Amino acid sequence: MKIGDVFKAFEISAKGLAIQRKKMNLIAENIANSDTTRTKEGTPYKRQFLRVIQDEQASINNLNDAMPTITLKGTNENHIVNSQDQPQDLNGENTLGIDSQVEQDTTQGELVYMPGHPDADQNGYVQMPNVNIINEMVDMIEATRNYEANLTALNSSKQIVKDTLEI
Repeated sequence: MKIGDVFKAFEISAKGLAIQRKKMNLIAENIANSDTTRTKEGTPYKRQFLRVIQDEQASINNLNDAMPTITLKGTNENHIVNSQDQPQDLNGENTLGIDSQVEQDTTQGELVYMPGHPDADQNGYVQMPNVNIINEMVDMIEATRNYEANLTALNSSKQIVKDTLEI
């Protein structure tokens, strides 16, 4: 097993942590704006969510790259990391094939009868944001669990490296 392969595990865990952190920030923003009936554009706040995009070809390539290195070999010169084996993400490139982008939910929020509200229409109805607090809390719990799983994987990788260096 090459030492450079361990950095790939760190890279995968770091990417997962970053995506879940970004997701939790969006959920917090949605909850904070759940009562915002007028944004600077003059419309009610629209819920935002994170879409995770996976390039399947890049994932297959990563799997194919990992396959020959799964076998554990004895001490030899292959254990020294070749500079070409370093994760390309350290240079700013995305080698995992996983990316994310923020999108806006375009569904309409509910109409609430509040004739005294400054944003009420001529019939007294106010267009509310399309944020459902219960759904946001469920998404937050899911993101938290995923964050914890990525953190556990990162700590396991660290422990493997540490134990390997002690041999």
